[in-house]
Amino acid sequence: MNGDELRATLEEAGLSPYQADAYVTLLERGSASATDVATSSSVPDPRIYDVLRDLEQRGYAETYDEGSLHARAHDLATVLEDLRSRATRFETAAEEIEERWDRPDLEDNDVSIVTRFETVLARAESLIRSADNQVQIGLARGEYERLSPVLSAAVEDGVDVKLCLYGDWGTLPREELSAVCTEARHRAIPSPFVALIDRTWTCFSPPADSTNEYGIVVDDRSHAYVFHWYFLTCLWEVQETIYSASDGGLPATYVDVRQCIRRIEPLLESGRRVEATVTGLAVGTGEPVEHRGVVTDVTYAGPSGATEGMPPLSALAGRAYLTMDAGGDTYTVGGWGATLEDVEAERVTVELAEGGD
Repeated sequence: MNGDELRATLEEAGLSPYQADAYVTLLERGSASATDVATSSSVPDPRIYDVLRDLEQRGYAETYDEGSLHARAHDLATVLEDLRSRATRFETAAEEIEERWDRPDLEDNDVSIVTRFETVLARAESLIRSADNQVQIGLARGEYERLSPVLSAAVEDGVDVKLCLYGDWGTLPREELSAVCTEARHRAIPSPFVALIDRTWTCFSPPADSTNEYGIVVDDRSHAYVFHWYFLTCLWEVQETIYSASDGGLPATYVDVRQCIRRIEPLLESGRRVEATVTGLAVGTGEPVEHRGVVTDVTYAGPSGATEGMPPLSALAGRAYLTMDAGGDTYTVGGWGATLEDVEAERVTVELAEGGD
């Protein structure tokens, strides 16, 4: 480091330009009169005495009288301690800035808008790792490569993972898809990254080629429900199925009551006896419940029986629920956000009382 660089660094450490120049001059000369320091530096003669006394107050120099004011560099230990302390504070500040930039505190906020996609992706990774019941996620190849390990771990833990892949993928091996999801669909065009975890958390960011980079992380069931319908209508219902762990037969387990209704309504209309095991939350108390019984009816706001086979998703956009008889007790079973039913179902496993479907 040359003299100019040292002066500039000392200025960054808090010295004024005159103080930095005078101090470097003292280091080079050892000791000198105030007049000589002024002559050898850029400090004007009228300012040199104030500059030297300021350096003395900071511990960088000491002055003494030898017929005129003289000065010499002070004990290095004081100066080095000051500089290293400042360096440590700068390093700490840099780490804090990086932490606040990358991972803003989300604990006290329902909705956080962040400036970097990496923040959204890291949060999604963490939330998927701790998922208990279900994950709905739409993502491009880069995000898939980042998140596939946690998706695989979630599947191993019994989490239902619905995966929509964006862009050109070619043909993915069934073995690979079976490791990271319970069902996968493909959307050819670029789309926003979205991940819904356990009906509560939402992580969202526009496509990578968007003009502005930002993201949203939401800890709120109502917001998540809105994104859930975006996922169903744009990323799921109309997209090509490229993998499913289910063969379409029964028994089958559903994390969405509406999908369960679509599957079993034709069976009920044909007179088949459908049994179900429902696990979820008691509406009103939020306590975990489990009921097993016979499904006696399905009800939804749209027109019933308007088309052959499964009812369209649009018919189920309003209130939709099952009615089941569990040992003489009757329960109504709704889905995500149920308020009028007895149970908010998290999983419904259905089967026919007699073999075949």
